[in-house]
Amino acid sequence: MRIANLSGRLVLIADGRAVDVEEASDGRFTADPQAVYEQWADFRAWAESAALPTGAAFEAAALGSPAPAPRQTLAIGLNYRDHAAESGFVAPEGLPPVFTKYVTSISGPVTEVTLPPGGHTDWEVELVAVIGLRAQNVAEADAWSHVAGLAVGQDISERVAQLSGPAPQFSLGKSFPGFAPIGPWLVTPDEFDNPDDLELRCAINGEEVQKGRTRDLIFSVPALIAGLSAVLPLLPGDVIFTGTPAGVGLGRDPQRWLAPGDELVSTIEGIGELRQTFVA
Repeated sequence: MRIANLSGRLVLIADGRAVDVEEASDGRFTADPQAVYEQWADFRAWAESAALPTGAAFEAAALGSPAPAPRQTLAIGLNYRDHAAESGFVAPEGLPPVFTKYVTSISGPVTEVTLPPGGHTDWEVELVAVIGLRAQNVAEADAWSHVAGLAVGQDISERVAQLSGPAPQFSLGKSFPGFAPIGPWLVTPDEFDNPDDLELRCAINGEEVQKGRTRDLIFSVPALIAGLSAVLPLLPGDVIFTGTPAGVGLGRDPQRWLAPGDELVSTIEGIGELRQTFVA
């Protein structure tokens, strides 16, 4: 199953067309894309058995984040060994670094992003997991049952702000407007042959700059949910950015940053793509 946020309304994506959930369910579920996670089990049961009407065509630019207003966004750093190495860090042995991306940075899959003046803006393609069932002290073996679905994410990062000061400002440097595109929709885990092994790619102006597989995560999605939920409850609709593989601008020699006019395309196998263009 695939759900999306189309112009602020919850839709099901079926055969490439959008079915409005509030209309198709006769008001049983509201149009609010974020609200569905509080009723995730009931929604899944309805969606899997409902006789859905023919959907409507839509433009990708009208899509928003499938989780536009999470109460918690947890982002994971250094969760691929090759990225930890290119960043100059030893791969974490315990839970990797955890920070947040503030909710005002969240956007949809096709956007225009303003580059902060004087900054060094970088790219980080990531698998995003959205929680569908409250998770607290969850065992790793049970973790997938708490996941509503997966999406493509970009942890866009302004490195000057992130790394300045007496202590790094990870959350601020990664939370400028539009720095957390998510989409193009949410895909439920049962859609994948193996949700723990998906290819992810990132390209700038057609040049591939990142390529990896989620099987290489140091902490898999289930391991992250187990580790995080041992500290704090994960709430329905919460978002987890799971980390990025090697190939970011910070780790290059010479270093490389996004520039006005650049087009950034981020893709994950079985989900789809994000497309960001950058302006001064």
